[in-house]
Amino acid sequence: MLLCCSSPLFLPRSSSNSKTRKDSISRGHAKPWSALTVNASRRLFAKHPFFNLHKLSLNWKKSEHNFAMPKVVREDQDMTTARKDVRLGIFDVDPSLEKFKDHFNYRLKKFEETKSLIEKFEGSLEEFSQGYMKFGFNREQDGIVYREWAPAAQEAQLIGDFNGWDGSNHRMERNEFGVWSIKIRDSGGNPSIPHNSRVKFRFKHGNGIWVDRIPAWIRYATVDPTRFAAPYDGVHWDPPPSERYVFKYPRPPKPEAPRIYEAHVGMSDSEQCVSTYREFADNVLPRIRANNYNTIQLMAVMEHSYYASFGYHVTNFFAGSSRSGTPEDLKYLVDKAHGLGLRVLMDVVHSHASNNPTDGLNGFDVGQSTQDSYFHTGERGYHKLWDSRLFNYANWEVLRFLLSNLRWWLDEFKFDGFRFDGVTSMLFHHHGIDMAFTGNYMEYFSEATDVDAVVYMMLVNQLVHNLLPDATVIAEDVSGMPALCRPVYEGGVGFDYRLAMAIPDKWIDILKNKADTEWSMKEIVWSLTNRRYTEKCVAYAESHDQAIVGDKTISFLLMDEEMYSGMSDLKPASPVIERGISLHKMIHLITMALGGEGYLNFMGNEFGHPEWIDFPREGNGWSYDKCRRQWSLVDTDHLRYKHMNAFDRAMNLLDDRYHILSSAKQVVSSTSEEDKVIAFERGDLVFVFNFHPENTYNGYKVGCDLPGKYRVALDSDAFEFGGHGRVGHDVDHFTSPEGIPGVPETNFNNRPNSFKVLSPARACVVYYKVDETLRQPGEETTESEITTKQLLLEKMKQPGGETTGSEITAKEVLPKASKVETIESPSEETIETVRQVLKDSEVNGTAERLSEETTEIARKVQKDHPGLVFEEDIVSDGMRDENESDMDHPTAGD
Repeated sequence: MLLCCSSPLFLPRSSSNSKTRKDSISRGHAKPWSALTVNASRRLFAKHPFFNLHKLSLNWKKSEHNFAMPKVVREDQDMTTARKDVRLGIFDVDPSLEKFKDHFNYRLKKFEETKSLIEKFEGSLEEFSQGYMKFGFNREQDGIVYREWAPAAQEAQLIGDFNGWDGSNHRMERNEFGVWSIKIRDSGGNPSIPHNSRVKFRFKHGNGIWVDRIPAWIRYATVDPTRFAAPYDGVHWDPPPSERYVFKYPRPPKPEAPRIYEAHVGMSDSEQCVSTYREFADNVLPRIRANNYNTIQLMAVMEHSYYASFGYHVTNFFAGSSRSGTPEDLKYLVDKAHGLGLRVLMDVVHSHASNNPTDGLNGFDVGQSTQDSYFHTGERGYHKLWDSRLFNYANWEVLRFLLSNLRWWLDEFKFDGFRFDGVTSMLFHHHGIDMAFTGNYMEYFSEATDVDAVVYMMLVNQLVHNLLPDATVIAEDVSGMPALCRPVYEGGVGFDYRLAMAIPDKWIDILKNKADTEWSMKEIVWSLTNRRYTEKCVAYAESHDQAIVGDKTISFLLMDEEMYSGMSDLKPASPVIERGISLHKMIHLITMALGGEGYLNFMGNEFGHPEWIDFPREGNGWSYDKCRRQWSLVDTDHLRYKHMNAFDRAMNLLDDRYHILSSAKQVVSSTSEEDKVIAFERGDLVFVFNFHPENTYNGYKVGCDLPGKYRVALDSDAFEFGGHGRVGHDVDHFTSPEGIPGVPETNFNNRPNSFKVLSPARACVVYYKVDETLRQPGEETTESEITTKQLLLEKMKQPGGETTGSEITAKEVLPKASKVETIESPSEETIETVRQVLKDSEVNGTAERLSEETTEIARKVQKDHPGLVFEEDIVSDGMRDENESDMDHPTAGD
């Protein structure tokens, strides 16, 4: 997707220079930054400059269960390091990458060979990813079969409630690949291991000690809430058909661009507690839909024994967090989201695993070699900053485990994709620690690259998009690695989007360290547009990272303690509050409009949630006070939070109507440091941001591409957004040609046309080009045209029989009107009539509710005629009422 900028600020191939930053709180209080000075370790490579080669040690055989378990995927010693005869598609996209063709060809070759081995010994990548149908607990002919990969175990037993935790009669057998198995036959026609009963895997390792561990593939894990720091138990989850959740709604279609609402279920309640999946579905999902988001990104879904890790220290990969409910409750949440037209992404953590040996996967590591473990041994298997274990992505069973994990969440819970956490850590042996990425390609394609992990991510994206072509997979990467978001067949890693992680860091830096008069317009534009133009980004001003304890939300950085006393609309806003609300709106809109091809907001930040996030822990007396969302702030009508929420809703509607995020047209025409004004085009909209703290510009000239008439599409200064209503929304702005057509240097700011506007201080206004081929309100109707109003009135007079008034209106009248009426743009009278009929049908008792078919037809009419807004719409257009001022009229017609 081509993103262009008329200024020299835009460098399409450079990357973020932001350092990898993961707060110690978010990773489970691993270790303070100040205590860690971790130098990136360089590794010596014997054969290839890009990858640490290992010796081949495989004994390929089919197991008796018809699924192979070779230990490690390695290449033959005589394998050529690169393919000389292949020209990859990424070289056409970015010719600068061709100097690293050996690296790209090598990793693609390794990807293809790994995939071929999987196909040879497992049938296909898709079959390989169904490991959960073999491992863990599964029903097979009159019993339950349990399998576990634990090559370090010398003996093994299955224990649990079903046998009084005595495994002497339930010893397991081992095959040649280190897989232990046992079949527990049914008793009296009933499963011997009851549904919802506790189970564990007991094994003896090399020093003769027996240990109890939660099964690696367990689908549910719980803890005794009455015991402090109690260990988790694995739970056999196999509900009878009557108790299983049945999905009702299909997956929504993939949107042109994702508008993502990042959410944490546990902290989504206003009370000081852990919220549940069903409470979130019933209480929060409607809020998300009302604000016009189309995608939810759920954090902390995978089970994690330490709540304060924010879900990033995963202990049980196939189990949803039991704090918020059962697996069936989680399915209810996903299904309800789909019913509201919302896609659901899962924040998946495959970059590392919890170091907790009692509750998690690390408990299977008892000092064995890396070939027999999920993790690397020694320093390579431990993340010093996060205090967590690092996977060995070259291990066959690790590939099975992780790929199957993704398919489990897609198939069983109907997730629509993933946000991959910690991708930078996976990409490099140094994990991004103490690295300030500058965009130099040598930083990405050297011995520092972890090719095993890159190949794994290529397999991930190949699998996920094969299973679900409309899936969305996002990489949390701060490095800016080239080709990360290009297709695998081109030689890329295959992600759909990467998070634009440098943008929030820049906003925090500006807000903390610069006075308003010191803000650089060029620096802001640079930070927002500095991305690879052929790889999509999800932009955001703030996510959960920015609000973690030790930092603050943007609203709290702007307004701080005045938010406790100055947010009431019943008194005039203080200068601090007025500045804060104005800049909050501007920062979020310019980030959406200029920062990427997708947009993300963290739960509560849409209305300027104050303070910060702090999970219950010993350091805060196990308090939930800062681990919740105070929805009452935005629900209270006299508080100013409603203005920021309304603007967030209108921002998303702007993209819904004008498709700005998916538009390839992005041109910055002006970054005036003196005026503190940024003007640019995204799609066919013209954006004007005035960051000056005092100056309002009357008759300010802005460049544009298309000639014609422009009107206001969105105005942050509108009264309903907490503004002063200084901009007229009923004013026509006519363009004037600039210079010689086709000669940019003679144009105004390199744009062939211009028009003049009123640009208030600390405000942003978006303009759309009026389509003058459509008849506008006020134009006469010919005799041959039948107005919608006449048809509506005619039908409403007819006896309806058993048909309700609303069904007559939407099913019969509107289709007939659309066929007879020769105009495309409805008149004001038409709009008001349709709106009133629909309102009467719901409010005045004509019908209790509109049928689904009725609603769909009504929405079709609204889509065809964007000017028609039904009473049921809660979306604001930022329009003023007739009593509001109009300082903009002097610029009309300029």
